[in-house]
Amino acid sequence: MSTIIETKSKTETQKVAEMLALEIRQNPAKKAVVLALQGELGAGKTTFSQGFARALGVKEKITSPTFVLMKIYELPCHLSPVTCHFRHFVHIDCYRLNSPKELADLGFKKILKDKTAIVLIEWAERVRRLLPKNAIWVKFEHGEKHNERIIKILSTKY
Repeated sequence: MSTIIETKSKTETQKVAEMLALEIRQNPAKKAVVLALQGELGAGKTTFSQGFARALGVKEKITSPTFVLMKIYELPCHLSPVTCHFRHFVHIDCYRLNSPKELADLGFKKILKDKTAIVLIEWAERVRRLLPKNAIWVKFEHGEKHNERIIKILSTKY
């Protein structure tokens, strides 16, 4: 299944991310839920990540973890079991990686087994062979105008 959405601003891109985050948060998983973001520099991956994290309840400022490669955020738990299933948001940026092995060396396989984690990976195509088959691929393209983006969400089976 795929969905194509055109946005005209950073705010609209973040709203799309928020909707997807809320949908995922309502559906507990047996393993980590993985979002694989793909697109050119400046295509909207980090903007999307910011809206996604905010919808999950992350209060810290979200920047792309290009130099530290990975940041893990604790998700707030409100008294509802629905909002408490996912406890961690893992934000990974693979832009600087030379090989998928570098991500594997950071304990990526263990993260994938954590059913309380939502993992969002920027530049995911660089580690494609490590990703589960049911990863949600989100592809970003520049639109015709400066702030326009075309977002393709592929395979939402989580």
